[in-house]
Parts: sequence; structure tokens; C-alpha cells
Amino acid sequence: MAFSEREESKADEITAEFIERRRPPADVRDQLDIAHRIDSKNQSVHVYEIRPHWKDDDDKLETPVAKVTYVRSREKWKLYWIRADGEWHPYDPDAEVDELEEALDVIDEDELCCFWG
Repeated sequence: MAFSEREESKADEITAEFIERRRPPADVRDQLDIAHRIDSKNQSVHVYEIRPHWKDDDDKLETPVAKVTYVRSREKWKLYWIRADGEWHPYDPDAEVDELEEALDVIDEDELCCFWG
């Protein structure tokens, strides 16, 4: 089941606030920035980095940082990180949390250096 318009709007607002707090200074954003995308159909929030391509500064590359997916049947948010194999894996020890804000806090703290390196 997809996010309702209200759920999507709330997830977007919460994540946008997180992104704004986490973004690098304005003078370096053309070299490194972060953003998010809401996948309403899959009830997911994606956080990613944006950098210029090493061959062409006009070509921007998006690198996944984290994915948080709402599991409606359990009323939990599942947190994922992307490993070197290019696949999403549950983030242990906080694979599930009660609120989106909790997942974003885990991403921000990055205790195991899985999200920001």
C-alpha cells in the first residue's frame, strides 16, 4: 500500500528538515550536497549524496546513503544501508525503529560509519 498524501507530505517535511540540518555549507554544495526523495509507492524515503562526475562537472552523480521504509503492518520503520555489493541491507543494530525521526537520527549519528563513510 502506498503512502497517503498526508503520510507522504509528513515524511517529506521531516526528511527535508533533516537534510537542511545536514547539508554542507552553501559555498561547497556545487561539489558535494545531499538530498532526499520520497518513493510513495514503496513507502520509502531515500537519502543520497550529489557530486559532480569526475570527468564532467556538469554531470551530477547521485550516490545512495540510506533508505528508510515504513512497514504498515507492524507500524515500524526499517532502516537500510547500501553495501559495496550495491544492495540494500538492514542496518544493525537499529534495523527497525518506531518513528522516521529515530531513523534519521541513526543516519545522522552514523555510529558504525555505514552511511557517511
